[in-house]
Amino acid sequence: MTIRVLLADDQALLRATFRMLIEATPEMEVVGEAADGEEAVALTRAHQPDVVLMDIRMPGTNGLAATAAICADPELAATRVLILTTFETDEYVAEALRAGASGFLGKDVSADGLLDGIRTVAAGEALLSPTATRALIARFLTTDEPKAGTAGLDVLSALTAREREVMALAAEGKSNSEIADQLVVSVFTVRTHIQRALTKLHARDRAQLVVIAYQTGLVRPPPREVTEPG
Repeated sequence: MTIRVLLADDQALLRATFRMLIEATPEMEVVGEAADGEEAVALTRAHQPDVVLMDIRMPGTNGLAATAAICADPELAATRVLILTTFETDEYVAEALRAGASGFLGKDVSADGLLDGIRTVAAGEALLSPTATRALIARFLTTDEPKAGTAGLDVLSALTAREREVMALAAEGKSNSEIADQLVVSVFTVRTHIQRALTKLHARDRAQLVVIAYQTGLVRPPPREVTEPG
């Protein structure tokens, strides 16, 4: 099956580089290029790609607004947005994840890293490193108080205890293999629990499970270190 990719970046040279790399890969093809967010949304609706490789900082409608528009459109439910950012803790990345993005890549990513990232999100997985997960979720909590207590429990009430446990470990940035080792179960079992949680919580993908885990208070970031004066 061919993975259909849309490129959204205001730098023509970077788009050309990505196009050459992607189209040299047998199972991938580029279906369109956008120079700003408005064009990215329009082309996504026209071509319905599997993955949109989205730059955050573009003139006019930026990648954040474009991501929100794409992920809110029910007709584009099968499209995944992969964010391109200069820094792993770009202040806009957390907002993009909240809007529905499936993960992110640094613009200094290697060729293999880019292709693997596209494959990962096309398969419905999240592309979030543990370090970035902690940093990004900390930003969520600076703007949104977690729905702790009764509200948080109501959101998670459909999950079994094991599904909550797996979801919490995923939210801490652990991979399926790491979760399987910790719980002494198979990777297949972990994937099954993740998939059931996705279905029950009506989440687009694993990245959204991470968001829900922190917003409901299922998982909380470690306390910030306090530096002693002088």
